[in-house]
Amino acid sequence: MVKSWKLPSSIPPEAFNVGVRYLYLGEAPRELRFGPGTDYTEAEILAGIERVAKHLQLPGLVETILDSGDRRLTRQRRAEETSRGRDQMESWFRENVLQHKLVVETDKANKVKWPRDNGIFADVLLRVDEPVAEDNMPRTNDGTHELNPGNLEATNRIPVGPTSRPSSPTSWPPSQKPRKSILFPVHRAMLLRSDFFNAMFSSTFKEAQITEHLQIIPVDCSPETLEVVLTYLYTDRVEFPLSLGVEVLCAADLLCIERLKSKAAVLISSLGNGNMKQQQARREDEKVAKETDATPKETQQDDDEEELDIYEVIRAGWMFRVQRLEEFAARYLAYRLESHIDLPEFAELVAESATRISQRQETDSIELVDDIRFYLSERFRLRFEDSGLDEIMMDENPKVTQVGDGSSGEAVDGVKVDNDISNDNLTADIPNRGSESERDSAEDEATDVSNHKSQPVNGFPSNGAVFRTLDGHVAGDEFARDNADYQILLDKLDRLLEKLGLEA
Repeated sequence: MVKSWKLPSSIPPEAFNVGVRYLYLGEAPRELRFGPGTDYTEAEILAGIERVAKHLQLPGLVETILDSGDRRLTRQRRAEETSRGRDQMESWFRENVLQHKLVVETDKANKVKWPRDNGIFADVLLRVDEPVAEDNMPRTNDGTHELNPGNLEATNRIPVGPTSRPSSPTSWPPSQKPRKSILFPVHRAMLLRSDFFNAMFSSTFKEAQITEHLQIIPVDCSPETLEVVLTYLYTDRVEFPLSLGVEVLCAADLLCIERLKSKAAVLISSLGNGNMKQQQARREDEKVAKETDATPKETQQDDDEEELDIYEVIRAGWMFRVQRLEEFAARYLAYRLESHIDLPEFAELVAESATRISQRQETDSIELVDDIRFYLSERFRLRFEDSGLDEIMMDENPKVTQVGDGSSGEAVDGVKVDNDISNDNLTADIPNRGSESERDSAEDEATDVSNHKSQPVNGFPSNGAVFRTLDGHVAGDEFARDNADYQILLDKLDRLLEKLGLEA
């Protein structure tokens, strides 16, 4: 039952107008209209605003009007109100839209009758179908998949290969569960943020017509993806696992929501970079464990497979023209190039990148290969910078003098030697050269290095450590190994381009 509130005659209309605008738009006027033209004084209007705010439960309305002269407080209060309003909207969305979603069998989805007069004021239904697992599809005697007419109508896809139609849905195996569809009761006012729905509802399409029961609009995506899209439309928040990244991008492009596409690209790159750093640290730990053991042990493969399909991500970046995803994918591949460069999928990706240039000439570069080379050099350059090798070399030779202009000498180990000094003069300047006292002094100052142990480099223990390159050869230290690995990966890239008949 709808309750109405009759405005008392003692409340100025201007006060009610201020309360309604603040309720819907979150705006408070800087100046109140009062005076002879309104028949109300400023005090009467403020008193009326206070009564309206109390009845409509708007506790911050009066304070916002009184503090409208202070810009800092106004910005702070507006940010707080925006955050509070977003939280309230998200809570309402989850308690009404998501909680009232309807799960039915796909064959019965179009028969659902949802009255227009409902408690959550929904005026349209969005339908998504659960994906069909290939293992659950019935098979014929010759091993081909058997299509269900209901599924064929729901997916509206052209079947590929030999198929046969069952005479009725009863021919499906009894153990197989029927396919489900989910109906989301939503509001057109929120869907208008999508250009797709905006064009649909403002035209003469069937979906734009007002009927007794709510119109059912099918959306070609998974239920989880549609929840992400609806959460963005209602709350302006984008949160999803990495495994749904490409699906969210496809749905955002399908529904013409450019801002969601940009936010999804940012989230995918952020989650992917975090996942990449964790995997890189894990590989370094495994590499150190192998190098420090006399007999390398077989490392157990990680139970959880890589959530991110980088090939799908970069193809999605190409398809939807998202530059951020292209750069992220190239950096991701460069930091894991040894795991991908020998795969046929990587070769197909490079060839596909070359074909993206229309009328490609032999001198044209391949964008993906150029980006991988750039991030590959960044990867190994950062390895040397993080190790502090330059600082170590500077500390070992602090006293090396610079040769100035006009000097004819050379600086060796901090001692300046004249090039014109003869052997006789050099011998005369050295006391007790070849004498017994010099030999005794040299023996006294000698240091026994037979038991000397080298210091660990970059935190890696030196006892029993064997640094091996990607091709299995033994390197002298970690830096030599990284330098060799860098050259090996570059050579593999060049050989791959030669194999594909490309030049970059």
